[in-house]
Amino acid sequence: MSKSVRLALTSLMVAMGCVCVSGAGQADPYVGRWALTIPGGGAGWLGVTQEDGYLDAGVLWGGGSVVPVDSVFVVENSLYVVRLQKVDRKDASGTVVRTQTFPEVLVAKVYGDTMQLTQMQPHRNGIGLDQREFTGKRIPALPAKPDLSKVKFGQPIPLFDGTSLDGWELTHPGQANGWSIVDGVLVNNPVQKEGERHISYGNLRTKAQFEDFNLKLEVNVGRRENSGIYLRGIYEVQVTDSFGRPLDSHNMGGIYSRITPRVNAEKPAGQWQTMDITLVDRHVTVKLNGTAIIDNEPLLGCTGGALWSDEFKPGPIYLQGDHTGVKYRNIVLTPVVK
Repeated sequence: MSKSVRLALTSLMVAMGCVCVSGAGQADPYVGRWALTIPGGGAGWLGVTQEDGYLDAGVLWGGGSVVPVDSVFVVENSLYVVRLQKVDRKDASGTVVRTQTFPEVLVAKVYGDTMQLTQMQPHRNGIGLDQREFTGKRIPALPAKPDLSKVKFGQPIPLFDGTSLDGWELTHPGQANGWSIVDGVLVNNPVQKEGERHISYGNLRTKAQFEDFNLKLEVNVGRRENSGIYLRGIYEVQVTDSFGRPLDSHNMGGIYSRITPRVNAEKPAGQWQTMDITLVDRHVTVKLNGTAIIDNEPLLGCTGGALWSDEFKPGPIYLQGDHTGVKYRNIVLTPVVK
């Protein structure tokens, strides 16, 4: 099938939502969860489900949240995933005179546990399109929930003791460093100067890499401030001022856009809060201020901002510093001994 025919077919199917699968066998190779290495090398994720004869899908594209797609279907043994993007057309005064919708199309083929994908994205002026190739790997099925009472832990490793950042570095050395030690506290202060160009501040990561572990720390997040704690560099435990908000996966202690805390346990902004996080066999437990808000729940894939999408390689602890200010202290990791 030519690229032009593919695009025309996709445009025709966009408005149909989730498309009925005429032959279940055609969809079978695509159903499951896929770890993507998206164009540019970032981490992504694709989840394809089939229920009641229909396909559906969700996607994570680099940063942000896992979101549902607008359409997904199989044609001639290729999977088509469509996301719609709205573009405002403005006149000379800046007034929106029309809103147009452009489809971004992912076309995928599966070879065993490997997925080969093509991203097709029309130019916003309606002339031509960009086309990029990338790959995915099938994520193996999750194991049963681990019995945490039987997990053996090694010796605690102080990651930050209030005196030195020798064991830490920026995830991207070219970014500005807003991190420093103030009175024994790890402080991020990403100052932006009014009227000047936005400064891109960096995230801070451990030089050491880890597999499964327990992580304990204290964090202080101010009003409307936002950070995050990445486990093994791929799963974000949200740090934000969410006191008094309804339960949501984007709240304090949630696994960003993936796992919603079962109860609210955060304190008001500006107070020190404790986190006790256990990661074992792709399952996570989070205790916030002594309350279990996530109890041994499965992790279905990486979160936005992950360093990579491979859930089976060791990785660092990294602290998000590109959003707002935040404070951390008493960071101690205790590895699982196998």
